[in-house]
Amino acid sequence: MATERKTILITGASSGLGAEMARQFAALGHDLALCARRTERLEQLREEIHRDHPHARVEIKDLDVTDDGQVFEVFRAFKADFGRIDRVIINAGLGKGAPLGTGRYDANRQTAMTNFVAALAQAEAAMEIFREQNAGHLVMISSMSAMRGMPKTLTTYAATKAGVAHLAEGLRTELHGKPIKVTVLYPGYIRSEMNEKVEQSTPLMASTEKGVRAMVDAIEKEKASAHVPALPWAPLSVVMRHAPIPLLKKLI
Repeated sequence: MATERKTILITGASSGLGAEMARQFAALGHDLALCARRTERLEQLREEIHRDHPHARVEIKDLDVTDDGQVFEVFRAFKADFGRIDRVIINAGLGKGAPLGTGRYDANRQTAMTNFVAALAQAEAAMEIFREQNAGHLVMISSMSAMRGMPKTLTTYAATKAGVAHLAEGLRTELHGKPIKVTVLYPGYIRSEMNEKVEQSTPLMASTEKGVRAMVDAIEKEKASAHVPALPWAPLSVVMRHAPIPLLKKLI
C-alpha cells in the first residue's frame, strides 16, 4: 500500500482499465484527477468512488487527447485545482486498425494520432508540471504488442505502442538519478471495452479487476517497466521478441 497520499491524473478514465485504476487507487487513499471525452461516465465513476471511499477527492474534466491545446489546458487546470500533480498515467488509447494497403488508412491514422501523437502531447504536458515541481511519476501504458511488429489489424497499433514505450524509456534515461520517475507498463490480455470482441474463453485473458491490480501494484512500486500480469506475460515477452516468424504467427 502507498505510504504517501499522491494526486494521480489518469487519462482515458471513463471506462475499462482507466476506470478500474481509478477505483483501486481511490481504495489506496489517493486523490484523483480523471479526464476523458465521456464526462457522463466520469460523473458516474466519481459518484461510485465517493460512495465507497467518502474521503477521496475526485475531480473530473472533459478531454479529447487528440486536441493538443486542450491537453495542456486540462493538465494545467488540474495542477491549479490540486496545487500539485504527483503522478500522470497516460492511458487513453484506441484499438482501431486494418492491414496496410486495404483502404483503411483513415482507421490506421486515427490510431496513430491517438496512441502516439496524443501520448506525446500528454507526456509534454505532464513533464512541464514535473519539471516545475522537480518531482513526479510518469506512467506510460504500452502493450505486449510492443514486443514485436504485429500483422494485419494490429500492425499500426503495435507500432504506436512500441513508439510510446521508447518515448518513455528515453525520458527515463534522461532523468536517471533525478526525482522524476518513469514507468512503462506492458499489459497483456486484460478484459476491457477495447478487446470485448476477443473470445471470453481465451485462457490468457485476465479479468479487469485482476489485471488492473497487477498494473496498480507495479505503478505503486514505481517499477521501471513491467509486463502485467507477470504470469504469463513476463516469460511470453521473451518468446514474442525472439520466436521465429512461423512460430510467432501461430502464437498470435
